[in-house]
Amino acid sequence: MPGAVKVFGSPTSSEVARVLACLFEKDVEFQLIRVDSFRGPNRMPQYLKLQPHGEALTFEDGNVTLVESRKILRHIADKYKRQGNLDLIGTGALERSSIEQWLQTEAQSFDVPSADMIYSLAYLPRTMPLDGRNDAGAGAGRQQKQQRDMMMSPSHMQKVEEMKQLFEKSSRDLGKVLDIYDQRLEEAEYLAGDKFTLADLSHMPNADRLASDERSARLIQSRRNVSRWWADVSSRESWVYVKSLQRPPSAEAPF
Repeated sequence: MPGAVKVFGSPTSSEVARVLACLFEKDVEFQLIRVDSFRGPNRMPQYLKLQPHGEALTFEDGNVTLVESRKILRHIADKYKRQGNLDLIGTGALERSSIEQWLQTEAQSFDVPSADMIYSLAYLPRTMPLDGRNDAGAGAGRQQKQQRDMMMSPSHMQKVEEMKQLFEKSSRDLGKVLDIYDQRLEEAEYLAGDKFTLADLSHMPNADRLASDERSARLIQSRRNVSRWWADVSSRESWVYVKSLQRPPSAEAPF
């Protein structure tokens, strides 16, 4: 029934973006009830902390109400399996098993370190050296750090240091996960095989944020197969649509 599907949330939320991409892939008509997070840079970290962990989404499909994005993906792919992209959930038991395995891997191994990295980067100054890559500019980096420290309160300095440590830990953890992905993508075009499925789609919101920030993009760019995979999936029409919805509304817009 056209118009029966409703999505409540902000397209900038990782959880909401994941669901929107699936709806576009399946050619499902829906209504987006936008709850925007564009309220100025001071609120960005709070929203980024909430969004990757699934607290900014409600999905309604007739009498069904769901709030967890991966359950919503499964619901959409199963209920609307005869329309749009027919490969999202797989056609046989073996394919479905592989897709489910990678969905669990994304939720259990990829989501937490990627969300932690996104959260930390929202706090850290964009010019701050994070891992020693800018050795040639180490002197300038130290001078910039001294200038920043002079402008920060002790509590702010402590928070920045905590976020830097979180970034470094998440970088190590995520690097190990992506090494496994790189090996897998040496064998197959996509994570669950030779077709784009929910296994790939579920990674896209957080992967997009990592790839879009020069401080974290190297995690993807430095791995040949992961980089090739990302160039492929991020150019899909469904994701281009989602990205268009993530642009801040104009000043005249009601939200």
